[in-house]
Amino acid sequence: MKSAIFSLIVTLMLLMAWSTASAQSRAEATLLPGMVNPGWVEPPYWFRDTFLDIREDIEDAAAEGRRLMIYFYQDGCPYCERLIRDNFAQQDIVEKTREYFDVVALNMWGAREVTGLDGTDMTEADFARSVRVQYTPTLLMFDESGEVVARINGYFPPHRFRVALDYIGQRRENDMSFPEYLAKVGEEPASGKLHVREGWMTPPFDLSEVMKGSDRPLLVFFEQEQCTACDELHLDILARDHSNELLDQFNIAHVNIWSRDPVTTPSGKRMEAREWAREMNVIFTPTLVYMHPEDGEVIRTEGYFRTFHVQGVMHYVLSGAYREQPELQRYLDARAYELRDQGIEVNLMD
Repeated sequence: MKSAIFSLIVTLMLLMAWSTASAQSRAEATLLPGMVNPGWVEPPYWFRDTFLDIREDIEDAAAEGRRLMIYFYQDGCPYCERLIRDNFAQQDIVEKTREYFDVVALNMWGAREVTGLDGTDMTEADFARSVRVQYTPTLLMFDESGEVVARINGYFPPHRFRVALDYIGQRRENDMSFPEYLAKVGEEPASGKLHVREGWMTPPFDLSEVMKGSDRPLLVFFEQEQCTACDELHLDILARDHSNELLDQFNIAHVNIWSRDPVTTPSGKRMEAREWAREMNVIFTPTLVYMHPEDGEVIRTEGYFRTFHVQGVMHYVLSGAYREQPELQRYLDARAYELRDQGIEVNLMD
């Protein structure tokens, strides 16, 4: 009798273990290869599972009257987490996205095979590198011919993201610039003022002479009056002591993207400030463009960034690290480890 009871207990334990393992296997099966833990959260179920032939993905989207959106992520990216949890958890945003786009997720460092627009096979990481993805999240939107009609570098908060979806999904890029569209559909709450410091250049200026006459990098702020992200950048992040130490090492120009004031660009062109912003494809404020007299445009940041990333990009440019490490994200990862080794707390969302 005892033997029979013992056998029954063992059998039940084995069945429970098998059930648990099966449940884990089913859960793991819902994640695509290379898609483990994007931004510490699973991707939405409605993201497309494709063979990652970008040409076919564009054709398939076009056949349904949509466009292809490629979402580049990396594990542990707090901004990716915000995009998935804050933006793609809102029903109206999901509906807009699914109406206008087929969304395919790629790991910035992934090893899955991708077929590019020219038919070349490469890894996700190599494809990300080929389209100049420097950090995550980055969203690329392709038109029916395979041209990138828009890219969102960094995180857009929900209210901006909705407007961007409408602008690109409704194919408004030939009608007006994104800032013009944003101003037309409604202004966001903001201080209503430009944040310009004493000593910063404002139009009219000649940046070609500045680039010739200095060995300092040039930092150009493209901003507008109605911009809550600009307010946060200047009143919080750039108000910190270390941020000011870094800013002092740049030549700095401030451009109102709506201004008609004349400017001479680093290449020597004379035009209105608003024309230069349009030529520079500034679609979001603040946009910070970093240039070097010898190397031209080094990098730009757009979207929502917190202190570590803003200061990290300044270090990246000032140190010249971009010459040895062309991938900003790898530099930032190494910098975070270095600071932690020194006992300095690194809070990516501070």
